[in-house]
Amino acid sequence: MIILATTAGAANAAESLTVSAHEMADEKAVYATVESVRTVTARTRIGGTVAAISVREGDRVETGAVIATIVDDKLALQLKAADSEIAALQASLDQARTDLARVDNLVQRGVSTQAQLDNAKTALSIADNNLKARTAARAVTVQQASEGNVLAPTAGRVLSVPVTEGAVMLAGETVATIAEQNFVLRLEVPERHARFLKAGDPIRMDGAQIGVDADARGTIELVYPQIEDGRVRADAAVTGLGDYFVGERVRVWVSAGVRPAIVIPADYVTTRFGVDTVQLQQTDGTTIEVPVQRGATATAEGVPNGLEILSGLHTGDVLVKP
Repeated sequence: MIILATTAGAANAAESLTVSAHEMADEKAVYATVESVRTVTARTRIGGTVAAISVREGDRVETGAVIATIVDDKLALQLKAADSEIAALQASLDQARTDLARVDNLVQRGVSTQAQLDNAKTALSIADNNLKARTAARAVTVQQASEGNVLAPTAGRVLSVPVTEGAVMLAGETVATIAEQNFVLRLEVPERHARFLKAGDPIRMDGAQIGVDADARGTIELVYPQIEDGRVRADAAVTGLGDYFVGERVRVWVSAGVRPAIVIPADYVTTRFGVDTVQLQQTDGTTIEVPVQRGATATAEGVPNGLEILSGLHTGDVLVKP
């Protein structure tokens, strides 16, 4: 709650006020970096040679976009061999159908036996199943060849492409690193302030650092439970943060608990020759001029143009408007 000064009386509300102290939210300046919520890698699904790369650092990609193409020459040879085997099995199947028809005709004429007919049916079934099995094996090879296209696992910005065309890749190697399109501010706060930090707390950032005039405001979305090197990490969402530079350092102010403070209207302070003074009322009704040290401006209900006073005033002092 913001510190404010209370009026001394209804009749003199416009001329004097009595100073009182309240609790005020304290802020601490820390550095944060612009980070992606997640950084994912696009990996190869088959081994081979990089035939083409369609992205470079800084490009925006959508989910499922082709990032690179991996070619394995052995797969083309396997497809040719599979086609030849399928052609041979198809010929065997045609021959088995012809033999079955011939034996069936002979059985109907009483020239052949039932055992020969059963053998012909079995031979046809075997030939048919062999053809289906080899066709399925060929489909697996075709699928492997299609997996040579490396796809973007998520929409976002390409951070790095550590390969070149002609490079030999193994299955599972990284072709590109992609930052997910939702960017956040990742704060590192000293652990002594961790107990004051929670999801939903507001933060303030110097707007000039991201190209806007006013101070940018945001909200802490996640506080990580693990402390590393004496610091607590937290993610904050800020409107207008941008989505290009990753790792950019900016200064932000976060809540660091509460402290007692005094806020009075700025028009009670007079500045002459670089010295800030206020009119302090004595017990006998006279006023004296007292030097004070001003702080930052503060917003408080009922205190227009509020100004924090760091020293020179105490609770119970009565000020007179100059």
